[in-house]
Amino acid sequence: MRGRVGERRPGVAFGTGMFSVFLGVLSATAVQAQGPPPPPLPAGSPQAAGRQVFATRCASCHGTNATGGEFAPSIVERVPLRTDEELVKLLHNGIPSSGMPPFPDIVDQDRANLISFLRTLKPFWGSAAERASVTLENGKKLQGTALSRSATDMQVLGDDHQLHLLRKTESGEYRVVTSQTDWPSYNGQTTGSRYSELTQITSANASRLQAKWIFSLPGAPSVQATPIVADGVMYVTYVNECYALDAGSGRQIWHYQRSRTQGLVGNAVSGANRGVAVAGDKVFMVTDNAHLIALNRITGALAWETPLADWHNNYNATGAPLAVGTMVISGTSGGDEGARGFVAAFDQSSGKELWRFWTVPKRGEPGSETWQGPGIDHPGGATWMTGTYDKELDTIYWPVGNPGDDLIGDVRPGDNLYTDSVVALDPNTGRLKWYFQFTPHDVHDYDAMAPPSLIDAMWEGKPRKLMVQANRNGFLYVLDRTDGKFLLGRAFTTKLTWATGLTPEGRPIVAPGHDATPEGTPVCPWLNGATNWYSASWNPLTSLYYVQTNDKCGIFTRTDMPFQLGHGYMGGSFSPDPADPGRRVLRAFDIQTGKAVWELPQTGASDSFGGVLSTAGGVVFYGADDDAFAAADAKTGKPLWSFQTGQMVHASPMTYMFDHEQYVAIAMGSNIIAFGLPN
Repeated sequence: MRGRVGERRPGVAFGTGMFSVFLGVLSATAVQAQGPPPPPLPAGSPQAAGRQVFATRCASCHGTNATGGEFAPSIVERVPLRTDEELVKLLHNGIPSSGMPPFPDIVDQDRANLISFLRTLKPFWGSAAERASVTLENGKKLQGTALSRSATDMQVLGDDHQLHLLRKTESGEYRVVTSQTDWPSYNGQTTGSRYSELTQITSANASRLQAKWIFSLPGAPSVQATPIVADGVMYVTYVNECYALDAGSGRQIWHYQRSRTQGLVGNAVSGANRGVAVAGDKVFMVTDNAHLIALNRITGALAWETPLADWHNNYNATGAPLAVGTMVISGTSGGDEGARGFVAAFDQSSGKELWRFWTVPKRGEPGSETWQGPGIDHPGGATWMTGTYDKELDTIYWPVGNPGDDLIGDVRPGDNLYTDSVVALDPNTGRLKWYFQFTPHDVHDYDAMAPPSLIDAMWEGKPRKLMVQANRNGFLYVLDRTDGKFLLGRAFTTKLTWATGLTPEGRPIVAPGHDATPEGTPVCPWLNGATNWYSASWNPLTSLYYVQTNDKCGIFTRTDMPFQLGHGYMGGSFSPDPADPGRRVLRAFDIQTGKAVWELPQTGASDSFGGVLSTAGGVVFYGADDDAFAAADAKTGKPLWSFQTGQMVHASPMTYMFDHEQYVAIAMGSNIIAFGLPN
């Protein structure tokens, strides 16, 4: 079923924490750092010559014994994870995202000697030199290894193989801290509603919020991930990188990184990665070349790796996986490059594939009759948004992307199932239960990647299991999630021209004259949509659905292009309509009517990608269009607080309770910023 799989590149876990270990005797008050003696090497040997190369070219950053220096971490634990060929490439190319320069001028013999020396380095894990003995406030001793510390906090890997997050007391001892309320998956819970029951931060005190800590991701200009918190540890990602942080201080515990894939096409090339899933002792994430990997939650070590697809066939991956039971479920990117979409489930312990659902049928299969012409051969239908899961109904709901090519439908007459749909799947088999297609025969890139929210609410006087989605095409939908029945649809933007409304079955009534043309055609909403993949939020206390919306039109320009491996397959381009500056508006909707109860317009170019979080404290948090992180009253929309970051938001907020204090965190540009109330 799979084609040729791209090169596997083993990753490494490192950082100022996990492997830059303080080598000394750790007490409750001080650390004496000293490295182990260098290994004896025979005079005149390649290893001895390589040590000299290391001393002149590498030691100033990585330290004399490669165990870490002022400017770079230890590499002792990383070297065994790479082949000689990979080390040669690393030395030649460097790691620009981590600040390591290239060394193309090291001649072949010196490079061979250097690698020979690096092979003599042995990890000192568990040696007496790095033993840690910490006195806790109850008088007990914690034995283990210090991973990271400051004057007030410490992160220790204990001999019990557990991670201990510590805070210094006034008496000089330490107390153990952790989270009381986690944010364990992309949307917090598997229902996709971005709602939290935490109430420490309220509409009455939100104006007092202040930044508690900031963590910067080097070389990551636009982080799109939602931070995940589990057992006091925060996990954040950039493309092919994962950081584990102390959720109360932002201090790095470990860092996993691997090389970027050369020759890749798609959104992953720009650095997009939207986060991880956490389950058991593992952290799951996708890599740019469409692999799914599992990392040890405590150490960041690679546990397993499974190819999702062959990236040479225009696949890449950017989405946060979804953990369901003993499975981890993922989709891929590549719809704008003509890759055929799918959702696949894997065993959490081994990475073995359990099932796969293709979002576009093959020729001759049921549903293929909705593809008339050769377009079915490169159909799109990518699945890069994280799905949702209803435990009671035991059903997975996954949004599906646009058909290819995006802006030209000539070679694919028909509805083009199951693109621009939400599919309901049996998690045990991957079998399709039902589907609902929002935009049949899409020619505007109105994919269905806005996250659907699973809501239990009264409908026409009776309790009903609903699914709500503000779709990129400009319509708000309410469905019965037991069978996909259409219940309500209403335009939620003031700028909508491509359709005049919806039929009683929920099918759009397409307005003529809005296809892309070589000269350019104005269409509303613009290609980025009336909303997009950033989160919406349902609050059961206010019974309101909060959505960041765009009232904006664009120019759709057609450019005929054949499908090619290694190239995009958009079928054109788009730009904002110069006659329509547009505006971004936070809206709160009554799902019973589809009407906005309140609106909060923002200042900006309406091209930001900030999502929404609502809480039981009566607050709506959102990334604003003016590069600020802000809060509004959930009932009225009254602005409560704003924090200017100077960086465009391209992510969605989350909240958690750590050491009995509520934090709200979001990625703004290259930074993760955590906010809380004054102590």
